[in-house]
Amino acid sequence: MAYSYEPHYFEDFEEGQTFESVGRTVTEYDFVMHSAFTGDWTELHTNKHYAEDEYFGERVAHGPMTFSLATGFVYRCGFLERTVLAFLGMNYMDIPAPVKMDDTISLDMEVIETKDLSSREDSGLVVIDTTMTNQEDTVVFEGDMKFLIKRRD
Repeated sequence: MAYSYEPHYFEDFEEGQTFESVGRTVTEYDFVMHSAFTGDWTELHTNKHYAEDEYFGERVAHGPMTFSLATGFVYRCGFLERTVLAFLGMNYMDIPAPVKMDDTISLDMEVIETKDLSSREDSGLVVIDTTMTNQEDTVVFEGDMKFLIKRRD
């Protein structure tokens, strides 16, 4: 299975096309950097002793951090390199299970829509459905990501 892909222009995307990311282990450094960048120091994510007595029994990743990890996987695959003009949002996003420290996660992606835009001659819409799992194949993130992608011309 290929984990690094050539840049794709709008014309290169087809509905049903799939991509797979490499794996990545989430570390305490990731938790600290996310907290520092966002200013979210909620104890569920940053206080080991507090989190041990809470619902998950340990620190878990911030929900927005989980989303950020998913977007990072999309870009790391390389198929949007220098062809993406904008991330346009999502129709849905679910975080059915937490990402925990030392989890190894990866992302599966499928193109679910390509659409010409009458308002843009230089680009089109590509919607990619994503599913992120951990080392136990537990789904920790799902959502579709909408991108504005350059045309070749």
